[in-house]
Amino acid sequence: MELTAISFATTLVALLISSPAIAQTPPVPILPPSPAPAPHHVNLTELLSVAGPYHTFLNYLLQTRVIDTFQNQANNSEQGITIFVPKDSAFALLKSSDLANLTDDQLRTLLLYHAFPKYYSLSDFRNLSNMNPVTTFAGGQYTLNVTDIAGIIHVVSSWSRPKISSSVYSTAPIAVYQIGRVLLPEAIFSVDPPLAPAPAPAPETTKASDLAPSRNGIASSPKSLESPTTTGGSSYNTMVGLLSYFILAVSSGLMIL
Repeated sequence: MELTAISFATTLVALLISSPAIAQTPPVPILPPSPAPAPHHVNLTELLSVAGPYHTFLNYLLQTRVIDTFQNQANNSEQGITIFVPKDSAFALLKSSDLANLTDDQLRTLLLYHAFPKYYSLSDFRNLSNMNPVTTFAGGQYTLNVTDIAGIIHVVSSWSRPKISSSVYSTAPIAVYQIGRVLLPEAIFSVDPPLAPAPAPAPETTKASDLAPSRNGIASSPKSLESPTTTGGSSYNTMVGLLSYFILAVSSGLMIL
């Protein structure tokens, strides 16, 4: 009786162990969380290369390595950056010596003066205008004033106050705005730099329409310089003919006498 009970218990345990419902499943491995996607960074060099006529400003940024400062601020800061980019024509307004005579430090400071170390959308400038002066990337005394009157925004430096004429790029953390003049701080330019002389006007040329047409289709002298006989040729020829006839008649009468 006791052996039967033991045998039954052994058989029951064996059945339970071999049952698929009771069989132990291997533990599910715990996978590490997927890494977050890398943030998308705007390449400022590429942006300024293709977005507009900003080659002069970009060349100065590359020459002074200020582009690296701007790019690092855009990629690695929570504040972002706002850059005011003068067009090539803005640099053409300055005499070449205005920038050529600057030291390396002054040129670098001038470029840093064209940026705020924080992102500002166009709508932010209304409130920002109440906080003038605004510190630029150059720091210290290198500040700018901004005005926003009915949506027309001007950036005011010591010797220029260009308006923002275009939003080149404005998505946090980067804002790039086009301006039509170079921002000139008084700490670098003690007086307003003279503008480059305007190009000499092209010499006036006589229009083809002002030339008298000739019979063979080739223009001759200007109409204003034509001989008076050109317009009165018929009357002149008539007078000469009558005079010749009169002289001939008088000569004939004298011969008869």
